Amino acid sequence: MSQYQHILLDIAEDVATLTINRPEVYNAFRPETYGEIHDAVLKLKSGDLPARAVMLTGAGKAFSSGADLNRNFAAEGGGGKVDMGATMERYLNPLLEDLRSLPMPTIAAVNGAAAGSAVGLALSCDLVVAARSAVFRLAFINIGLIPDGGVTYTLPRAVGKGRAMGLAMLGDKIPAEDAAAMGMIFKVIDDDRFAIEARALALRLAKAPTTALVKLREALEASGGNDFTSQIALERRLQKLCGETDDFAEGVAAFRDKRPPAFKGR
Repeated sequence: MSQYQHILLDIAEDVATLTINRPEVYNAFRPETYGEIHDAVLKLKSGDLPARAVMLTGAGKAFSSGADLNRNFAAEGGGGKVDMGATMERYLNPLLEDLRSLPMPTIAAVNGAAAGSAVGLALSCDLVVAARSAVFRLAFINIGLIPDGGVTYTLPRAVGKGRAMGLAMLGDKIPAEDAAAMGMIFKVIDDDRFAIEARALALRLAKAPTTALVKLREALEASGGNDFTSQIALERRLQKLCGETDDFAEGVAAFRDKRPPAFKGR
């Protein structure tokens, strides 16, 4: 059902799979790539595309090598000047904002190398799983830039400021197993089982109580800036909303009936 040039979009069993589809250049991002991912995200956010979970992955051997460095940066900036913030402001940052606020859970299935802003895109998802052979690389420093894609926000919260500083300043490859060990990603999956298990995880999220998953995300995101009293007040407010859903009623009924719950995402 894909109508795009840079990505593939498939929706099956309540899972929307967005595949970055430029394997000939290791799925490098052009502005149009960000734009197509964002278009799909907006349709998911509005409900025009029905799904209860979103999985983001890459075609071929890589998740994404990051920004396509062969494109004409000067032309994008206008006036003959290179403005490295222009694409971020117009394409990347709005995409990340909407991805992080989708009303359903998101999972990045990192099937191969993820570099530059691709790391930020992955870390903006709720869960990140990676093939055992996958590597992450904050290669920005190697071309005289700082990390973007929200990495300066998401990475220190995942691994701590000290480790984030070292990873970003040195720009070394981070094997998937190391990324999992330091808390940067959720888990590593053997390559020969990766597609199957990543899909199974997405299906599991799609069958879960959607509102509870999204409110859980909201609570965890807020925790870094809240004191304890503010956080438990937020928990109370969000729990009230979850308790008003049909899924809560179904969960309680299933517990009493000693059967698996059949959540509907309502």
